[in-house]
Amino acid sequence: MNTLEEWTAAVCADLGLDPACADTTIVLDLARDAAHGIARPAAPLTAYLVGVAVGQGMALPAAAGRISALAADWKTPDAPVDSPSP
Repeated sequence: MNTLEEWTAAVCADLGLDPACADTTIVLDLARDAAHGIARPAAPLTAYLVGVAVGQGMALPAAAGRISALAADWKTPDAPVDSPSP
């Protein structure tokens, strides 16, 4: 067991959660998409908000997929805007 797995198991035990609900691959991919597509501080906030949505009944893969797609399409203020082809 690596450190991340140990930490996840400890957090789940402390919060009374089933460790099976902790899909680290989906959550880490989501955090990466938010950090790289939006801004680094967006990663933990995005993970939290998706967690709230999951707590309200949305499936993790569906919620993470929607928000990863949103991050991929997000235009930051300093990003160049694609101009239409002539």
